[in-house]
Amino acid sequence: MPKLHSSLGPNPRLVRMFLVEKGLDENHVERVHYDIITGENRQNPAYLAKNPLGTMPALELDDGTVLTESWPICEFIEEMHPQPNLFGETPLERAEVRKWARLFDQEVVVPMTMGFRAGAGRPMFAPRMSVVSEAAGAELSAMADEKWRWFDQALGGSNHIALGRFTFADLLIFCFANFGFTVGWKLPEGTANLARFIDTHNTRPSADIWRQAE
Repeated sequence: MPKLHSSLGPNPRLVRMFLVEKGLDENHVERVHYDIITGENRQNPAYLAKNPLGTMPALELDDGTVLTESWPICEFIEEMHPQPNLFGETPLERAEVRKWARLFDQEVVVPMTMGFRAGAGRPMFAPRMSVVSEAAGAELSAMADEKWRWFDQALGGSNHIALGRFTFADLLIFCFANFGFTVGWKLPEGTANLARFIDTHNTRPSADIWRQAE
């Protein structure tokens, strides 16, 4: 049985939500939990032998192959379990979903996470990795909030950013909004579309992962 090496945080929970959306439970994938607060994922020799960067999550296949990075892991799962489809049925649809996911990843996720590590998350992250200055972190957080507003406009009256149905791109946006909420972030003013989007997808069974302790 494949093993999902997992922890708290948006990226592991993104993959876990993706598995639930695919109808894959503990009978299909074993979950191995690491304490990211204490840095277990960057200290455990057995895990570092599988993933030298110590990042979360990692999917270990039955033959010992280890896949890292949440997005490629989700694409692999999609290839192995095509239905329900979350990346698009045609080359054009897949390009559309990846476009929105890429935009969100670059324009929101990167500055948002770097800003958090430099600010509120500094005591946890500074001893483990390079972080920007607190002033730069504040600027990055402001940049991320600006792009949240842009995505609010892109959503408009829809609850889906691509294809008019639930896709990986929606899942990515939902996960990082919830990550923000767990660390004290609030939606920027004037983002009623995003608030509606989040409330809508909070009713999905997979969203229960954000209400679990680990």
